[in-house]
Amino acid sequence: MTRFRAICTAVLFVCASGQVLADAKSQAADAEKFLLLAHADKLATPVFAQVQQMFAQRFAQAGAADSKKALLESYQAKANAVLEKAVGWKQIKPEMITLYTSNFTESELKELIEFYQSPLGKKLMEKMPTLSGQSAQLTQKRLEAAVPEVNKLLAEMMAQLEPAAAKPAAKKP
Repeated sequence: MTRFRAICTAVLFVCASGQVLADAKSQAADAEKFLLLAHADKLATPVFAQVQQMFAQRFAQAGAADSKKALLESYQAKANAVLEKAVGWKQIKPEMITLYTSNFTESELKELIEFYQSPLGKKLMEKMPTLSGQSAQLTQKRLEAAVPEVNKLLAEMMAQLEPAAAKPAAKKP
């Protein structure tokens, strides 16, 4: 009878672990679906654009002739390849899925998917880049007003620290 219980327990354990694996795969699939709806696969696009622009600016600063444009494009392509290896969607997707599956349950991911597929969710995704840019500008504008005061505080602290820094270290006997 004890052997029968042990076998039943083992069978239940195997069945349960199979369910856990299936649940994890389902949750990962939901995380990936959400990430695609949230355009996470495009997160690195601005980085690619900035690097392209940086190469173009350096090219222009060098006063390179238009006949050397192929060289610029060649290096931009090489830079894209480096960035793709580092931050391309194929590279970061597994870590992003893990990030989201460790922070959201499968049920929560399903709710997020439902929201992002709704008209309001789609509108949010459409407006988010503009809202983020405007929010950054608003914050930057307010920070600029605080910079002089913060710099003054920093200068005051440094002035108070100077006498301590100017004192010679006590000699050890």
